[in-house]
Amino acid sequence: MATRRRADGTRPAAVEGVPAADDEVTGGEAGDREAATGEEAADTGPGPLVSVLRPVRAGNGFEETLEQVLQLLRLGLVPPGDRLPAERELAQHLGVSRVTLREVLKVLQDQGMVESRRGRYGGTFVLPRATAPDGGDGSDELRRRVAAVDVEDTLRFREVLETGAAGLCAEGLAADGAMRLRSALEATQGARLEDYRRQDTLLHLTLAELSGSPSLAARYASVRAALNELLDCIPLLVRNLEHSQQQHAAVVEAVLDRDAEAAREMMREHCGGTAALLRGFLA
Repeated sequence: MATRRRADGTRPAAVEGVPAADDEVTGGEAGDREAATGEEAADTGPGPLVSVLRPVRAGNGFEETLEQVLQLLRLGLVPPGDRLPAERELAQHLGVSRVTLREVLKVLQDQGMVESRRGRYGGTFVLPRATAPDGGDGSDELRRRVAAVDVEDTLRFREVLETGAAGLCAEGLAADGAMRLRSALEATQGARLEDYRRQDTLLHLTLAELSGSPSLAARYASVRAALNELLDCIPLLVRNLEHSQQQHAAVVEAVLDRDAEAAREMMREHCGGTAALLRGFLA
């Protein structure tokens, strides 16, 4: 299947997000941060963010809200310099009050991960992540993070979920799903190097969401967040990215051709390449 690179070299919209929510969802809390800061709800529409955010369970509202917002940042769905979705949107999808959400955002601000800006175009903005402390290729930081992650289990589970999602998409993809998949693929091909990881993540999240299994999509988002923590510690290799792009195109082509076996096989190969790259840096 022929794919095209963006002609104008521009980057796609930062986030596909969440439909606006009514204030009543948060229990009619006093105070409206949007009014105070000028924060406006973005016209975000459906997308991978819906698969990442889910209602938290009662009992650990603050902890689970913090976990999910951290996952959103780790996935790179909102790139550095861009604004998080409006508070009322996040609160609605998480099923928490704005008071709880603001407590979480305050923690992230104290950790230097986000900052709050006031005024007409205010809101909560994502800050750039700190570079690897070793100042080199990130291998020392990678090993530090590996100590907290079962890498082989993460890689195996990722492969199971990804191959399954690719096969399910090929077996029953709606017309609008095909359009979204093509758009996500094109975005990876038109991405600048510094934005490639985020667009790559969005393509894979789109496949997971289009599988038709919310449970699969949610589990994949969690696994991908852990994987990105490792990938962020190694350099982006141009040759590897070119090969990865060929595999992306082959997976999408197989899905659009409704060839489930080929889609699964190409995705399995693609996951194997990522696994080999990580193992190489760990050697």
